[in-house]
Amino acid sequence: MPQSADEWLTQADYDVDTAQAMFDARRYFYAVFMCHLALEKALKGAFCAKVRQLPPRTHNLVYLAELVGIPFSKDQSGFLAKLSGASVATRYPEELRALKRQFPRRGALRVLAETRELISCLRNACEKP
Repeated sequence: MPQSADEWLTQADYDVDTAQAMFDARRYFYAVFMCHLALEKALKGAFCAKVRQLPPRTHNLVYLAELVGIPFSKDQSGFLAKLSGASVATRYPEELRALKRQFPRRGALRVLAETRELISCLRNACEKP
């Protein structure tokens, strides 16, 4: 597990680039999955920067956001909850066709944009004392 905030954020950037590659390849629910992973790592980076400890081993974005203590907007918090809820479905789909319908191009594009915005917010929060 990475120990520095910078390493977590570097990996978050790599994962959001991978999400873009999955989107470009029209693998939309994998793009959503990679967005979840990118935000998870960015939140863990913010945790390291703020708390100066290793982050907990969890995939729950809402829980991580609470631990970080950054005041997210209602929309941002809702997005984190929605994306956190999608993580199991995108990791272990029960039916591929149903998952493809759940995450069409437009929805995946929105997730990608919101993910980039939140990572930017988290990066800025890490830079503040």
